Amino acid sequence: MKGAREVKISYWAAHLTTIVSVTLVLILVGIIALITLSSERETRRLKERLEVSVIMNDTVSDNYAERVAARISSLPFALETGSISKAQALEDWKEETGEDLETLFGVNPLSPEVYFRIKADYSSPDSLKSIERQLTSIEGVSDVAMPDSTMVEAMNDNIESLAIILGIIALIMVIISFVLINNTVHLAIYARRFTIHTMQLVGATDGFIRRPFVRNNMLAGFIAGLVASAITAISLASAPHLGWNDVADYIPWWIYACVAGGMIVCGPLICALAAWLATSRYLKKDYDELFT
Repeated sequence: MKGAREVKISYWAAHLTTIVSVTLVLILVGIIALITLSSERETRRLKERLEVSVIMNDTVSDNYAERVAARISSLPFALETGSISKAQALEDWKEETGEDLETLFGVNPLSPEVYFRIKADYSSPDSLKSIERQLTSIEGVSDVAMPDSTMVEAMNDNIESLAIILGIIALIMVIISFVLINNTVHLAIYARRFTIHTMQLVGATDGFIRRPFVRNNMLAGFIAGLVASAITAISLASAPHLGWNDVADYIPWWIYACVAGGMIVCGPLICALAAWLATSRYLKKDYDELFT
């Protein structure tokens, strides 16, 4: 038991700095990943709020408008479809303007309408123009009120710019994380460079020497991934209690699960690669070079 305790203390003493460094880096990269994934999800929600109104001729019956709505709902670009009867259109007009058109004109001058929301994949200006052409070709359609293509194009450009910026930040963070982890692991192996040289003198192969360093650092990376995932989960769970009630809407738990899994996988992989490179560096050095 005493020997086992000494080994345990030795391991933590040798790898505590690595675990802390990797944990901090993984938390930063995880935050960037959460922002990126949640922004893509929110982008789709914004695009799918775009609504198209199909105004029918005033001679068209409510039943025919409902059939047109059913026809549009079967098309690949339609997300949610519905129809408004002539009577409902008149009632809505009264509520919005206070005018009674039926009393003013003697008849209901309004037409039934069909409305639907567009799927996110069809929100580009070119797709909107194609959708408008398809709708105007339907018999009985008088006009089609499409979302402003300029607004849609500006929204798409802003979303693409945000995605590029987040991607660049994530790439920079990954590079910085690897440099920090590599330096941390390098310092840990530097302290044992003479042990590596001694093992070479007694005939140990490069793979045999490298294996424990890679294995121990993979364990450190795995522990760091677990700790980073736990800290991130606690932060998300605590957000509503700190006044950030919308966090759960923007970052659902399934997105967190993907990011947490990525952190748990990336931690060992990055540490293993850093340990492999650092160990290989000292395996190629002569005894005199170990002092530099």
